[in-house]
Parts: sequence; structure tokens; C-alpha cells
Amino acid sequence: QVQLAESGGGAAQVGGSLRLSCVASGFTFRIGIMAWYRQAPGQQRDLVASITTGGMPYYVDSVKGRFTISREHTENTATVTLQMNNLKPEDAAVYYCAANQGPGPIDAADLWGQGTLVTVSS
Repeated sequence: QVQLAESGGGAAQVGGSLRLSCVASGFTFRIGIMAWYRQAPGQQRDLVASITTGGMPYYVDSVKGRFTISREHTENTATVTLQMNNLKPEDAAVYYCAANQGPGPIDAADLWGQGTLVTVSS
């Protein structure tokens, strides 16, 4: 069974940076696309960025040029990282790591992390 463990959330100032990491452990050979979602209070959970097994990234327009998603694999783990630069107040949210245990798209993700809080203050 695969589990996702997130780390790296916290507080930052406007214009600052944070780095989120999510480590998948277990039967990671089945993991396909990985992604980061975020959910602000009172809003729905939205996709922020995703990355395929081949390393092809996707970003929503609001984070293009500021966020970078990457992934790496070892024999027993898969890690997806989100480097967030030039943070804005609207980036504040709970960020969730997600992954698909198969070849399907990220909106069919069947693995979710517990969430990590990002706050941005001016």
C-alpha cells in the first residue's frame, strides 16, 4: 500500500518562498502522474501543478513562472516537490499532494496526502 507524506508548509511573507515535498512510499512502481492541489477556506480544492512520469509539468496560469514542480524516484520512494517563489496572499491555502496509481489523468487520483498549510502575510 502506498502512502503520501507531505512536509514543508508554513508561513511566508509576500514575495517569499516555500518548498513543499511529498514522499510516496510503498508500491511506488505503480505511481503515475503526481500533483499538488490547494484549498483555501470556503473554496473548492483546485489543481495547482502536475507532473507526468516522464517529467512533463503542467501549471495553472496563476502560478506559472513562480512555482516549479519536480519529481524523483528511488527504488522504494517517489518524491514530488513544489518550489513556490514570489508568493502572493492568494497562494495561502492547504496544499495537498496527490497521485494516481496507474496511467490515468490526475483527476482520477486515488492517493492523497494529509495536507500542509501555507500562509502568506504582507
